[in-house]
Amino acid sequence: MESEDPSVESTPTRRKLRITQLLLVFFVALSATWGAIFLFGSDDTSPEGEAPAPEAPAMASTAGFTPPPDSAIPDGPLGDSIRRGQALFTNTGEHAREFVGSGLVCSNCHLDGGRDPNSAPMWAAAAMFPEYRRKNDRINTMEDRIMGCFIYSMNASASPAGVPPPAGHDIYRDFMAYFAFLATGAPTGIAFEQRGFMDVDMPAGGYDIARGATIYAEQCALCHGDNGEGQLAPDGTYAFPPLWGDKSYNWGAGMSRLANAAGFIKANMPFGNGMSLTDQQAWDVAAFVDSHERPPDPRQFQQGITIEQARERHHASGDFYGQVIDGDLLGDGVP
Repeated sequence: MESEDPSVESTPTRRKLRITQLLLVFFVALSATWGAIFLFGSDDTSPEGEAPAPEAPAMASTAGFTPPPDSAIPDGPLGDSIRRGQALFTNTGEHAREFVGSGLVCSNCHLDGGRDPNSAPMWAAAAMFPEYRRKNDRINTMEDRIMGCFIYSMNASASPAGVPPPAGHDIYRDFMAYFAFLATGAPTGIAFEQRGFMDVDMPAGGYDIARGATIYAEQCALCHGDNGEGQLAPDGTYAFPPLWGDKSYNWGAGMSRLANAAGFIKANMPFGNGMSLTDQQAWDVAAFVDSHERPPDPRQFQQGITIEQARERHHASGDFYGQVIDGDLLGDGVP
């Protein structure tokens, strides 16, 4: 009887082995596929072709947090940078003159040097970057965010340089050093309840520009001028900022959006007497202020598009850009 070679498997055995190998390859591939999805995220999109909206970050209360006092600024190079950042924030036109084309400073909107919890405090924003912003449809660093403020609120296109500080400029380092100092002790990666401006729901009846004009004349003009021109200090800087016109924020700035303006006004105006206006009054004043001409949105010229196209692309709702108010087409830069 011929002996069987143990190194040679029978046909059924080879088939079983082959099936086992194929199943193993299949499950390994399947595991790798699901592993990639869990690690990097699914490529699925909504029926309209838009990626699913990211989940909102967890919200943290501001109760119990107070930014450190100036006396806590350390000595040495870091402390020097923090102090320069503070000076830039409160006297932007003086310390970043080359890149500022408006009469505003950062602390006009972010009161008390960026500390006030009711005016988009910088300590609440410092730990939230990088993050995605719909405004420019990309991931933004804090440097990107500050650059945007130069472009829109500081109206850099009208500055001596005609542009914001270039990427990597020491101005950004000093700003970020100051913001990080203000956020000392704050949790990171958690959005504060009062990170932005106050949310004030639009009244059921909407807003009324004419009513806003009356309220402005009674409670705002004393500081900001009858024509929104602001009030100059003896040294030539603005003691109270211009709210419209050539020296105000341009149409790309966040404050040109009525909801932002209404929230800021409700919480902080008249200066020193915040929360004294009703929601209706805040919306009416915001509508009056933002229904005036101001410097154009620079994106219109950068992209070579018309006012109508710019409105459709960047101002579809929430502001008056590209609309005719009292016979004036807003956004053309002509009062």
